[in-house]
Formats: sequence, C-alpha cells, structure tokens
Amino acid sequence: MSRPSSQRRFSPSRNLLAMAICMATVAPALAEEADQPKDQAQSNGAVMELGATEVSSTGLGSTTEGTTSYTTGAMATATKLPLSLRETPQAVTVITRQRMDDQAMTSINDVVKYSPGLFLSQSSGPGRQTYSARGFDIDNLMYDGIPSNYQGWTVGAQPNLAMFDRVEVVRGATGLVTGSGNPSAAINLVRKRPLAEQKVTLTGAAGTWDNYRGEIDASSPLNDSGTLRGRVVASYRDANGFVDSMEESHGLFYAITEADLSDDTTLTLGFSNQKDKTNYFWGASMVGLDGHHLDLPRSYNPGTDWENKDQEINTVFAEVRQRLANDWKLQVNATYSEQDALFSGSYQSRWAADQSLQRTVYQSGQEENQAGLDAFASGPFQAFGRSHELVVGASKRIYDMTTNNYSPYNMFWPLNGPKPNFVHTDNTREVTTQDAVYMSTRLSLADPLKLILGGRLDWYDYDNRDDSDASYKVTRNVTRYAGLIYDLDEHHSVYVSYSDIFNPQSSKDVSGTPVKPIVGKNYEVGIKGEYFDGALNASLAVFRIDQENRAVQVDVPCPQLACYEASGEVRSQGIELELQGALTENWQVGAGYTYARAHTTKDEKSPEKVNKQLTTDLPERMFKLSTVYRFQGPLEKLRVGGNVYWQSRMYNDIALSDGSNYRLIQGAYAVTDVMAGYQVNQHLDLQLNANNIFDRKYYSSISSSWQYGGDTYGAPRNMMLTAKYSF
Repeated sequence: MSRPSSQRRFSPSRNLLAMAICMATVAPALAEEADQPKDQAQSNGAVMELGATEVSSTGLGSTTEGTTSYTTGAMATATKLPLSLRETPQAVTVITRQRMDDQAMTSINDVVKYSPGLFLSQSSGPGRQTYSARGFDIDNLMYDGIPSNYQGWTVGAQPNLAMFDRVEVVRGATGLVTGSGNPSAAINLVRKRPLAEQKVTLTGAAGTWDNYRGEIDASSPLNDSGTLRGRVVASYRDANGFVDSMEESHGLFYAITEADLSDDTTLTLGFSNQKDKTNYFWGASMVGLDGHHLDLPRSYNPGTDWENKDQEINTVFAEVRQRLANDWKLQVNATYSEQDALFSGSYQSRWAADQSLQRTVYQSGQEENQAGLDAFASGPFQAFGRSHELVVGASKRIYDMTTNNYSPYNMFWPLNGPKPNFVHTDNTREVTTQDAVYMSTRLSLADPLKLILGGRLDWYDYDNRDDSDASYKVTRNVTRYAGLIYDLDEHHSVYVSYSDIFNPQSSKDVSGTPVKPIVGKNYEVGIKGEYFDGALNASLAVFRIDQENRAVQVDVPCPQLACYEASGEVRSQGIELELQGALTENWQVGAGYTYARAHTTKDEKSPEKVNKQLTTDLPERMFKLSTVYRFQGPLEKLRVGGNVYWQSRMYNDIALSDGSNYRLIQGAYAVTDVMAGYQVNQHLDLQLNANNIFDRKYYSSISSSWQYGGDTYGAPRNMMLTAKYSF
C-alpha cells in the first residue's frame, strides 16, 4: 500500500461518490441470486442459556466490529488496565460499531446525543456544539487513548464515525488518563484496524433534505503470510437541512496499515484527512423583548447567505506493541494533527440602547496543532501468593493554537447588510504543554475482592506568546484514583471509587500569582451485573462530584484589573442506571437513565447563588433507549429497532430591559425513532431509519438573553435509506 501524503486530498465532486456507490451496490445484487444470509451469532460458537432461550456467543473482545453486539468485552479508558465493564469501578458506556450502524450515526454529535448521561448543547449555534456530563462541560476527546483538547464552541470539529470501531465513555473525573480537564467524562474514539481477511464494503445512503452519503471500506492482507495488513476508508456526505438555504459537506479519507515485524512486535501507521464545510453554524434564533419564544418556523434561518465554516484536519498516528517476557507488554502511541479552519459568520443581536435588531459579524482563522505521545508497560506480577496487574507509563501533550484575527468585528452591522470586507489584522498564539508520569495497579486482595490504585504526576505549562503576564504553570500536580470491587456472586459486583482531576485557571490573586487549579473530586458507589459471558451488562451508580477552588473575585485593593481567590465550590450528585448488550440471542439493547443536579455550594462573591442550580439549561433527567431485534424462521432476513430520547425540562431566567425577569422554558419532551433492515442476501443489506416519527417540535437549546439568539430547534421528521454491499 502506498504511503498516504498530505497532497492526496479527498474532495470528490458533489454527489458523484454517493451515486457511484449506490450503483455499485444495487447492480451486483440484481444480477445475483439471493443467498441465505449468514447468521453471525450462530457462527460464533458457544451456547449460553437464558431460561428456555439459548444465546449463542463467544466471549467478547475489545473490538466490536462484526460482533452484532451493543457491548464490549474489555476497555482500558478508565485506568489503562484492560478491564471488563463489570471490573471497572466507574460508570462506563460503549457505543459499538453495530449500534452506530443501526442508528445511522455519522458524527460524534450522534454518539453524544444517544449516550447515557451525556448532553449535546447548541446554544452557541447549531455548528458550535458543546458536550457535557454530570453538569460539567467535556473539554477532552481521546483518540486511541491519547487525549486531545476540544473546544466545541470555536474550532471543535465533529469526528467522522466512518473510521472508528467504537466509542468508549467513562463518566466522572478522569484525570488519571486525561490529565487536566473538567470532572465530566472521557470520550475515547477507537479507530478501526485492518482485518485478517479481505473484505470490501460499499455503502450508499439517501435521505430527507437531499442528504446523500457514500462510503468505501476496504481491508485486506497485503502479503501471503498476512503479516502485513491494510485498510482504507473513504466517505463523503453532501446535505441540505431543514433550515432554509442550509448546505453542508463532510469528506473523509482514512488509511491504516499494520505490520508484524516479528512474532512479538507489531507496528501500526495511519493517516486521516477530514474536511467539513457548512454555511449554518453560528446564529441561533432570537426570543422576544419580553423573553418569550417567538415560535418561528423550524425552517427559519437567522443567518445570511455569505456565512461559512470551513475546516480541514490532517492526522498522522503510529503505534508500536512489543510483547515481553512473563506476559508483559510495552506499547507506544504517538499522534500529530493539524487543523486549518476559517469562520465567517454572524448572529442576530439587539442593541441595549434602543433595543433595535442588529447583526454581529465576525471572521477568524484558526491553526490548531496537537501532538501526543503515550508510552506504558503493563503486565502481571506476583506478591503475597497472589497475581496482580501493573501499568507504568509516561505521556506528553502539546496544544499549539494560532488565531488569525480579522476586522471588522462589528456588533452593529445592518440586519440585511452585505458581507463585510474582512481584513486580516494580527495573530495571537497560545501553546500549552503537559508532561506526566502515571501508574495504576489492580491488586487481588482475595478471590472476590480487588483493589485498583492509580496516581499521576503532571507538569502543566501555558505560554501566551503575545502576553507573558498571562502565562502560568502548574508543577507536579498529583492526581489520585482508587476503586474497590467485591464480587457478590458469579454475575454481580459492588464497588466504591474515588477519582479526581485538576483544571488550571488564569485568574490571579493579589500577589499576581495564578489561583491554584480547580480540583474535581468524584465519589461513586454502585453495583454491576454481567450475564451470558459478558454479552449483557447492567449497572447502577450513585455519584457525587465536588469541584473546589473555583476562582471568585474579591473586593480588595488590587494591582491589576481584578483579583481572585480560590473559594468557590460546586457539587453535582445523582444516579445513573444502564443496560447494554444482548437480552436474547436476537435482541440487543442499550438503555440508560440519568439524574444529575449540579449546584453551587460556596460563592462568597455571590452568596445568592448558593444551593441554586449551576446551569439551568441542562436537563436534570434523561432517558435514552436504543434497541434492535433480529427475527428468526421465515422472517430471519428482517430486523426492526428504534430509539427513544427523553429529557426533563430546562429553562433560563432572562433579565429583561425593564429590570424584571422572565423564565424561558423548554418543557420535558420525548423523540422517537424507528428502524427496519432487510438482508437481501449474504452481500446486500438495506436499512431504513425514520427519525422523530411523531414530528415533535422542540428546542434542543434555548436562549439565555433577549439580546442574543440561543433558540435552536431539533430536527423535524426525517428519513434515511441505506444500502450496504459487502464482498
């Protein structure tokens, strides 16, 4: 396989790839006699019993592709230790390849929307999404276990799911694996790997609002012995939207190769290029001067025809896995990505002086470079007559952001004015480095009792290249992890765990020293169940997060503009229930209920905030259900499924110009999707997804001010037909 280069750009013409793949998919099927479909579950071997129902399955591994399962056998995102979901003493979810395909997911937004405990917000605009969990924003995404800084409201791209095998989610504080961040969740996207056998899959999809997608996924051994393997994924999506004049396109090229250099050494090299473009990303709809929803048509576009968000990300990555003596192994992962982005946009706003409707216009360019290196050794060791496990490693992260500023940045542009003549003015640059060493171990205290301990030491350096006074460092920050798991019986375990995470802050105290980092502490107890050799997992978790040292302004003589001290505290607490995997041989389910309430416990500057909900435009309760059932007998080619998304109300208290307040509310709502699939033969599969089938009209995000727009509608009823041909 030839080496990919940055000059090989994947930018097919509009709809051509989708049309070609649809033709390639349908033509062979018409010429071929229908074959009997292969039953993946029956071909996989061992039998488990569920009452009078036999469930066929071998034990699941970590890779989910080809398993038809909604769960996984092992994941290492929480502690670097390869543990099953039951053995992990935190609330964890895996969105498998099968679940992505059943729900026709295309981006990380889809994963967040349907993952238990996660919330997708678009209050800053439909293309400026943020993610949250347990009341706090998620500011890290991980790729194959390496953290990557995520700023959804600025340059945050939506990773294209075509190149991933699964998405692993660990909720709570995850400082052991991510270093700095919020005590929300770690989202780890795990890339597809080359297959041992040759396989090519062609996918074509067409849906509502001229939504077309084409995809090629080809994997094969590259030599006779199979020691060299390669895989290429190319995807392109071109779509309009339910909003007037909306257009978007998404292109992906992904290539990966694995080489067994010896019986004990495997080298992996990969490259991806992702290009995304949309003209509808910033401006959300306004509310009235009295704070009420304006109830505009869902097709209303508050933006202009000249707006554009254009992003391109090139990533190279490598991995070396070395098997050592005594079942130990050494693994080194490295990644480097460059993102070039240009945003030209506007949003509607009101001038406070006369309440007239204006338009704020803005353009910026971002050059975001991220590099990550992670090396660790892991394996068993013997002590006190028992076998234990140990991981020791080191990591380095570099985040280098250059912002290209343009003029004008005008808050009083005419509502229907033309595109401004944006002129480049200057650049600003910020470089953040983070070095760490870490260790985690699982100690077998007794046959049913395991203790997991972990620690991490971080050196954090923020360098503002344009203002040295704004730079700061955190030296030798200590992160702790502890979890105790007790097996009640063959299927059930109870656990208690503690984890924390730190987040540096730029606010300074009276002496001009940065306030010490915010610390998020996650306390959790729960019970987990594992059934049918891990084919079904269930869990119940009760958690509390204390976020301490939040900077609060103090009223003292101050040599700078404002002085702060670390005295603010926030607490989040709640409960999470989850079920994921096989209820029977033919019935997969992923379901979760979450209650999480975050409130201020200490704020000396604003004591009126104490015991008040921290963020009211996040729902406190969410229920998410995804399921698919595969028929047997005469209907064995048919499968049906669906999704239900429910959330409790959310609101914002809007301060009006006359000094009064109005509570803007989006009440509780549910959205229902359905799916039906038909396997025509062993090569061709057809699937129809119908979303929001009851055409529920709702706001996915709501405004917080009468001066700026924030109302964003959820998508109306829509459909997608997908044809997949494999050989």
